[in-house]
Amino acid sequence: MRLMMVLLLAAAIAIAGLLWYAATLNDDLAQQTRINGTLAAGIESRDTAIARLQHEALDQAQAELALRQSLTAAGRLAQNREQRIQGLLNENQTLRNWYDTALPDAAIRLHQRPAFASAADYLRWLSESEPLPNAGQPAKK
Repeated sequence: MRLMMVLLLAAAIAIAGLLWYAATLNDDLAQQTRINGTLAAGIESRDTAIARLQHEALDQAQAELALRQSLTAAGRLAQNREQRIQGLLNENQTLRNWYDTALPDAAIRLHQRPAFASAADYLRWLSESEPLPNAGQPAKK
């Protein structure tokens, strides 16, 4: 009977130890589940950011392609325009004489401007500039 009591007490201690161990494992499992949820949220956030950046990169690549095509088309138009002007100049003496004459001083001043550091500098320069002469009146000399 004594042996039975000792065995029963040993079994009760073993069961209590196993219950304690199971509770500890349960706490560890809950903690690992929380960590796993946090990591999963971080990975999802990272994946969303990567997808957004890839989409933006694709948009920028398409915009760059459109700009390059636009630039190529503009270059072709400028080249065609220059060839047309040269053709007209070569075949028309009156036009060639007009093309070789100097621009009026007012028109030359339109092409002259200093370098500007800001938009405010440009506006200040623009308001201080001399007004253009009336097109209906002869230019002053």
